[in-house]
Amino acid sequence: MAAAELLFCRRSSPGETAERALLIVGQSAHLRSLSWEDVRDVLLPRVDEQTWRRALRCLQADRTDVCPLWLNMVTVAALPPAVSRHNTPSSAHALARLVETRLGAQHSAHIMVVCEKSSVFASACAVARAFPLFSRKSERSSSREDRRVTVEFFCVEPRGERLSNSALECLSRAAQSVRLAARIVDSPCSDMDTERFLQEVRAVAAELRISPVIIRGEELRKKGFGGIYGVGKGATSRPALAVLSHTPPAATQTIAWVGKGVVYDTGGLILKGKTQLPGMKRDCAGAAAVLGAFSAAVKQGFKENLHAILCLAENCTGPRATRPDDIHRLYSGKTVEIRNTDAEGRLLLADGAAYALRDLKADVILDMATLTGAQGVATGRYHGALLTNDEDWEKACVAAGRSSGDLVQPLVYTPELHFSEFSSAMADVKNFDRSNAPCSCAGLFIGAQLGFSWSGVWIHVDMASPAYSGERATGYGVALLLALFGRSTDDALLQLISPAGPERHGGASEVAKGAPKRRKLI
Repeated sequence: MAAAELLFCRRSSPGETAERALLIVGQSAHLRSLSWEDVRDVLLPRVDEQTWRRALRCLQADRTDVCPLWLNMVTVAALPPAVSRHNTPSSAHALARLVETRLGAQHSAHIMVVCEKSSVFASACAVARAFPLFSRKSERSSSREDRRVTVEFFCVEPRGERLSNSALECLSRAAQSVRLAARIVDSPCSDMDTERFLQEVRAVAAELRISPVIIRGEELRKKGFGGIYGVGKGATSRPALAVLSHTPPAATQTIAWVGKGVVYDTGGLILKGKTQLPGMKRDCAGAAAVLGAFSAAVKQGFKENLHAILCLAENCTGPRATRPDDIHRLYSGKTVEIRNTDAEGRLLLADGAAYALRDLKADVILDMATLTGAQGVATGRYHGALLTNDEDWEKACVAAGRSSGDLVQPLVYTPELHFSEFSSAMADVKNFDRSNAPCSCAGLFIGAQLGFSWSGVWIHVDMASPAYSGERATGYGVALLLALFGRSTDDALLQLISPAGPERHGGASEVAKGAPKRRKLI
């Protein structure tokens, strides 16, 4: 079936939805607070007021429930009435499943989401996940008709407030970026090698009128990017570092997002098993999320210097592939002994983070990656694993996860206890040890390139499991980044969901005397 066009609207016109599938969804209490006038235009002529009232009485108030109103074309669905403190109040995951189940096979549809205004952003991103873009299915001509899905929000708090055009534009851009990231991750390496990924980078750059910096192949080796080059040198498709930079004149600080983009991970010479290889096209999810979030953030008027650093490689076997026992020099200047060629992501991100500090003078560096299988054990399928050198930002990330639907859960941050796991007799460090807190240690390998005494903010998000659900990518990370740094945009909706916290002035260097005061980021 053709990919759906997803549109966000303020309110549907009477009769506009009469021939399309319709889903009205929200918490049971929110649905019951609606008057007939609030829903009449979308329900008539198929459903009258008496049927609507009867359906509301039938919905179970204590769980997710669904009630068809007119065959399978009109449905009212109730989301969970409450969530635990580590879940998102929007019930974004339940919403995505409901939309996919009820509307995924429909040619055209209208969705009315009834929620508080603070849940609008997470709900919009959840709806976007239910309509993936990538498919290579052979289709009959009748199934290639244009699909159109419209989404409107009814805010119960503030009561009946309709979203502004600027808010709808923000939702549209966020949804487009979530779907972009998911499409890149869903694409097999035959469609999305490093060169094709660079084409995606160039397309975003052209849309934003930005000139990307791209370093490829042997140039990486010559410029000292031993991590990226070492991982990708065995592949036919050359490794690359791609950097997109947004530098507004009134910026007061510099933020860098670093994404792992392994377009396929065989494990290298320490080859993955036959059951582990399928799905390894998803190892570029961190870079895909950074690219999508960067696009949306710049369009929404990002006020600070923002850099997207994408570390791209294919981890292959072959005569030129890195061997266990090889020693590489990273961009930070540190040498690393390769003990496991399947622990490659940290090598990419080590170079990317060092570049952010050394060349871009970043004050805040956030890296995002499908880094470890241990993440799924540590924090599960829905929560990314969070590691940071700053307690205030740790709290802000958790809050942003809850408000965006891209949940995160902190890991232990104790480099004085854990980093000794990487000690090597042959080099400054080795790249792998599984004996102690592997998810935390993998992140610490990246943070070590900045120095554990660095005065700036370093944040690491391992999203190996949340990057996909079933056989589909989720676009995880886009919403999290937009919510976390929403205060740095001109958009009122992103500012609403962005976490509030203490003002910080620390960074790679102190603010020069007389320089503009740095804006509060969290």
